[in-house]
Amino acid sequence: MKDIDREYLNKGIDNFGKTRILVIGDIMLDQFIWGKVSRISPEAPVPVVEVEHETTMLGGATNVVNNIASLGGNVLLCGVVGDDSKGREIISKLNELDVDIGGITVEHDRFTSVKTRIIAHAQQVVRYDRERRNSLKPETINHILNFIQEKKENLSGIIVSDYGKGVVTHELMEGVKRVISHSKIPLAVDPNVKNFSLYKDTTIITPNHHQAGEVAGLEIVDEESLRRVGEKLLHHQRCQALLITRGEDGMTLFEEDDRITHIKSIARKVYDVTGAGDTVIAAFTLGMASGLDMKSAAYLSNLAAGIVVGEVGTSTVRIDNLKELIVSHL
Repeated sequence: MKDIDREYLNKGIDNFGKTRILVIGDIMLDQFIWGKVSRISPEAPVPVVEVEHETTMLGGATNVVNNIASLGGNVLLCGVVGDDSKGREIISKLNELDVDIGGITVEHDRFTSVKTRIIAHAQQVVRYDRERRNSLKPETINHILNFIQEKKENLSGIIVSDYGKGVVTHELMEGVKRVISHSKIPLAVDPNVKNFSLYKDTTIITPNHHQAGEVAGLEIVDEESLRRVGEKLLHHQRCQALLITRGEDGMTLFEEDDRITHIKSIARKVYDVTGAGDTVIAAFTLGMASGLDMKSAAYLSNLAAGIVVGEVGTSTVRIDNLKELIVSHL
C-alpha cells in the first residue's frame, strides 16, 4: 500500500515489548495426529490413517496468547479449564511462555476443550471435538472481573477471543466494559456469530466475511455487498472499527469516520486457515497498543495472516518474520 510508511511500522513493531495485552476467552488445546493413508477401510468407505506421531499446541484463546508472546508482547489470560490432564498441559505450556495466568479458573465439573485433527499427507482428514459449552459459574465471572480490575492500570489492550464455548456471555461482556469504562484501554473482539449482540460499544470487531454476511443478513459477493455489510455492522455495533477478513482476497477495514481500506492478501499459497483469525487479532491489537493507527495495524495483521495460512496446523508469527515482509512488500 502506497500510503503505509515502513519506518512507522517498524517503530510500532519495536514497541511490542512494551505492551501488556489481556486475553479473555475460550481456552482449548489443539491436538494433531499425523500419519499417512495407503488404503481404504474394509469396514466402511473411509481412509485408514496410519499414525506416525502426535503433537499438541495451544488453541482457541491460548493461540491468541501464543501469537502475542511470539511477537514479543507481554500477555495475561482469563478463562477456564477443567481439572484434568489437558488443562494441566495447557497451564504448563502457558508457564513456559511466561504468561500471567492469574485470571484462569479451574472448574472441577468441567473438562478442558480439545480439538483433535487427523492429518495425512498435509491434509486434514477429520476433526473431532471434546468440549462442554455450559456458561461460566458466577464465581468464575467475578474472578475474571476482579482480575481485570486489579490489572487494568497497566493494560494496553484487551482481546476477547470468542469460540462460543461458554466463556463469553452477556454478564461477562457487560462487566468487562463496566470495569474499563473510565479508561482508554482498547477492547478488540474476535467474534462468534451467535454472540454478536454482545459486542456493542467495543473498539474493533474482526469477523471473517462469512460471519459478517451471516450477521448482516446479506451474502458478500462483490465490493458493493461488502461495503453494505461493513457499514451496517459498524453502525449497528457502535464500534470504532470493523475489520472483515476475506481469505485469499485480503481484508477490509471500516472506520467510524466512513473510511474504507482494502488490503490485499500477501499469501502466495493457502494451506490451512486454522488459527488465522487468532493471528490477525493478536497482531492488530499489538499494533494499536504500540501506537499505530488502525490502518497500519490492519496492514501488519494482514502480513501476519499471510504467514500462518501458508503452514499446516496452528502456527504463530515472530517479529523478524514481520520485518522481513515489510522490506519485501513496501
